[in-house]
Amino acid sequence: MTESAAPATNGLHHFAFTVRDLQASIAWYQNVFQAELVDGDLPHYGREWTGFARLVIEPRTGLAIGLHHNEKNQGEEFDEIRTGLDHIALRVEGREGLEAWADWLDALGVAHSGIQSKKEPFVFSTIVFRDPDNIQLEFVALDV
Repeated sequence: MTESAAPATNGLHHFAFTVRDLQASIAWYQNVFQAELVDGDLPHYGREWTGFARLVIEPRTGLAIGLHHNEKNQGEEFDEIRTGLDHIALRVEGREGLEAWADWLDALGVAHSGIQSKKEPFVFSTIVFRDPDNIQLEFVALDV
């Protein structure tokens, strides 16, 4: 086998979560990200019989967030100790970006960690918060 480089990616298109209450999650993501709901249901690719998803789009970046209803969901809260997703981190520009998000989350009454700054293993600052299903989301600024 010859050495070669992996093909490039061009940013993040979407992330998707299975949620307990689809309407509550749609409302939360619309509120926090001022996301716009796309008309129509999307099937679970390759598992269409298990449910469907609704898609919200963050209008400034075009980031899509899929919110999945699964027929067999037992209503348990998300827990990152199980295999699978741990969290999603979204990059923002500088401390000013983090401060703006902290103010926005405060105005919405969304609990968060406040700005946390770290120097190891590299310099970054972050705000950690959770959605209605307990899925951890973060805003991260590098070199601040």
